Amino acid sequence: MHVLFVCTGNICRSPTAERLAVTFAARLGIADFTASSAGVRAVIAHPIHQKSVPVLEELGGNASDFAARQLTQKIASAADLVLTMTRAHRDAVLELAPRQLVRTFTLAEAARLAVEFGAQDIKDLASLRSRIATHEFVDIPDPIGQDAESFSRVGFLIAELLPPVLELCRS
Repeated sequence: MHVLFVCTGNICRSPTAERLAVTFAARLGIADFTASSAGVRAVIAHPIHQKSVPVLEELGGNASDFAARQLTQKIASAADLVLTMTRAHRDAVLELAPRQLVRTFTLAEAARLAVEFGAQDIKDLASLRSRIATHEFVDIPDPIGQDAESFSRVGFLIAELLPPVLELCRS
């Protein structure tokens, strides 16, 4: 199972999700799990943002050896599941890789489908998608340009949303 996380610059939200997903999946004993991330307007080759590093490390993730990369059709198409931080990111993924429709969700959308609507595996997400009205979608805000507390809130939100989605990756 390979999960791709997507945000704007690939220096805050998506690398935080990527690194936490790997850590959490290992704790949950999910075999053959990998994660990566990319940005729709990536700050190519940059490390994780300095304000994201302490949050990621506090949550158990590792910020070392990271370099931001640009989302491409090839990267999007290679994932078993694509989780984006916002609806706009989801739309950008689908412009590049429209065949990924049944595998592309916002992180909050996937978590809600797992928790509230009983998705049992990744395949269930697509069939349950229509249960959430468009106006009910929640985007994970971009903390860039904000204080350290904003980065912390975003990191903890991502950490809260990941476990129910990772449970779907067991199947």
